[in-house]
Amino acid sequence: MDATFVLYPNMTALDFVGPYEVIAAVPVVNARFVAATLDPVKSDNGLTVVPTDTFDSLKSTDIIVVPGSGHWKELLRDSGGVVEWLREVHPTTKWTTSVCTGSTLLAEAGLVSKATTHWAAREDLEVRGVEVSTDRVVFDGKVVSGAGVSAGIDMALRLVEAEFGEMVAQAVQAGIEYDPQPPRAYDSIPPEVLQGLKQAFEEAQA
Repeated sequence: MDATFVLYPNMTALDFVGPYEVIAAVPVVNARFVAATLDPVKSDNGLTVVPTDTFDSLKSTDIIVVPGSGHWKELLRDSGGVVEWLREVHPTTKWTTSVCTGSTLLAEAGLVSKATTHWAAREDLEVRGVEVSTDRVVFDGKVVSGAGVSAGIDMALRLVEAEFGEMVAQAVQAGIEYDPQPPRAYDSIPPEVLQGLKQAFEEAQA
């Protein structure tokens, strides 16, 4: 089974590395990395990944994982071919998934009706006709979305459970020793902190 991770400049590394460590841990999975060209792709904080395939060469896959970016508004204006590739390849997949603001790319491609995303990007989902959920993981048919960044691990574990069964998912979770114990939930963070973060996101994309 091929699992293809979409790469593009300024993607958030944990959005695809987290799911990669979960999904690629299943022995029958063959991980691939697709981008516009075979040139190395740099994430928003500098991690560089070498693609195995291009949008022109890879026309089908079993699983797609679309990471998000802190620069999602720029990406929605010019996705560098990501949106067009998603529209083309989605009919061939068993699962099409996103992490964080990657769901806005699925929405731009017209592939999802209900999804979750990073809290700062919820409006960008809503204006594209998507029913926005605040859940950490959302299944919408064969489209699965995870909320912000770290939720990609949760999304991938749920995906592994759906595809390979509970025992496999539990084994993978034990293997990566994933036992999240966050200090606080999003809804309990002071509004002034969230507003400051949102302003920082907006300024970074101005």
